[in-house]
Amino acid sequence: MEKFFFSGIVCMYSLVFCLGFHQANAQKKTDTFMGEIVNYDEANVPQYTLPQLLRTTEGKTVKNKKVWEKERRPEIISLFKENVYGQMPESFDSIRFVLTRQDPYAMDGRASLKEVMVKVWNKGKHIGIPIVLFIPNARKKPAPAFLLINNRSKRNTDPDRTVRSTFWPAEMIIDKGYAIASFHVADAAPDKKDSYQHGVIDQLYPEQLTRDDGMKAIGAWAWTASRVMDYFETDKDIDAKRVSIVGHSRGGKTSLWAGALDQRFAMVFSSCSGSTGASLARRQYGETISLINKQFGHWFASSYKQYSNKVNDLPVDQHMLIALVAPRPVYTTNAVEDRWADPRGSYLSLVNAVPAYNLYRKATAIGPEFPAVNSPIINSTIGYHFREGKHDLNDYDWEKFIRFADYHYGHSTKQ
Repeated sequence: MEKFFFSGIVCMYSLVFCLGFHQANAQKKTDTFMGEIVNYDEANVPQYTLPQLLRTTEGKTVKNKKVWEKERRPEIISLFKENVYGQMPESFDSIRFVLTRQDPYAMDGRASLKEVMVKVWNKGKHIGIPIVLFIPNARKKPAPAFLLINNRSKRNTDPDRTVRSTFWPAEMIIDKGYAIASFHVADAAPDKKDSYQHGVIDQLYPEQLTRDDGMKAIGAWAWTASRVMDYFETDKDIDAKRVSIVGHSRGGKTSLWAGALDQRFAMVFSSCSGSTGASLARRQYGETISLINKQFGHWFASSYKQYSNKVNDLPVDQHMLIALVAPRPVYTTNAVEDRWADPRGSYLSLVNAVPAYNLYRKATAIGPEFPAVNSPIINSTIGYHFREGKHDLNDYDWEKFIRFADYHYGHSTKQ
């Protein structure tokens, strides 16, 4: 199936995608970054064959969800752990949640603010992860929630609302009946190559630092998202069965990995996640494995570096990461001015993940043609939009996330 999609894609998408990229294609078709040539020309995308999603490493064809869940899905997770994101610790000694601040009349009385410290202990050491959470007051039942992995300034999630940001438009989300929460990546693992280990890894799981397939920053951030989910399951104001994980850029890579691993997340939203996020590595368009390992090697397991110049040897590609979310809804995005994140390759990941959703008879509206600009795919188990603008997370994105969540919950969440 992967070969079929690829062979038809170059022909089918050439006109549609050029129209969608009329602004971007006016730019040069190659660039140079960190001593490497960056390809922005579809004509230079190499021929490739994707790893077969529904065939085990032993050659067994996956024909039903039972085989997928018992054999192929765990196998794919193991391959990602061993070769890309690193191993994920599955235990700790204890966890505690401390309410550090509460304001039941936030946002002019429309929301309740909770600031919570998630404290986790393991082998005599502990860390604390602060969470900012707003819950709508105009409700009669526990609220569904969006959890943002914040990889930008903490000012974007200002609990006092002195600063308001389209990166985390809390008022908009509250008014739609959803709770909105966030944690900051630096509190789990600093986003720096020389200090990423200071937090979750060196305090709780130092053994990961000695492993070639040990987790690094993205693994630590995904682990932290699950600890926030642990908290949600204790908060009677949150509907823990309807929590969506959201991330942008490196946070979008993390939301996909967190959502793949932790099936408690009801939906997964990934904004402009690009290389080792939603886009196919084998296309070698925009950011490549080599470039991302050079610049951001602290995000991934050291074992990932062996594929920097041997992408076709990688036993997985990103359509398989998307497929791990099945049968739960997943939504990804791209922007016209963000060629670095390979919008076309990101959409192809969705196209090639559809067979996993078919095992569950989940309806998708993901077809072979790339969507037009600002034409979101909402009424589908797999959602997508390609919007105008730059590499960002903004009001347009959040509006579509809310519509997607409303669609899957079957009614307005305002109660």
